[in-house]
Amino acid sequence: MASGFGYTGGRTRCFPLWQEFSKCYASAEKPVDCVAQKDDYMECLHHTKEIARAKEIKSHFVQTQISESSDARKAAEKAATGVIVSLGLVKEEEGQ
Repeated sequence: MASGFGYTGGRTRCFPLWQEFSKCYASAEKPVDCVAQKDDYMECLHHTKEIARAKEIKSHFVQTQISESSDARKAAEKAATGVIVSLGLVKEEEGQ
């Protein structure tokens, strides 16, 4: 842990979690008993779970946007070719 002081001279945002962890560690018979407090403190410091969740949400959003734009493009292409074919001006290729 650093000095324990924040940018403005007060306590840091993770100080209460550090106190919980140190209290648990001091009174625990085994260090394994304080894993939850340690995880909370480390998450407060580094935001690893929060960042991973944000990346997952962004990835899902991007995949959804790609899928929707692909579907919209296919529908637009079909509508564009279908109008001309339905008028009989251009014959549709049999391969498509």
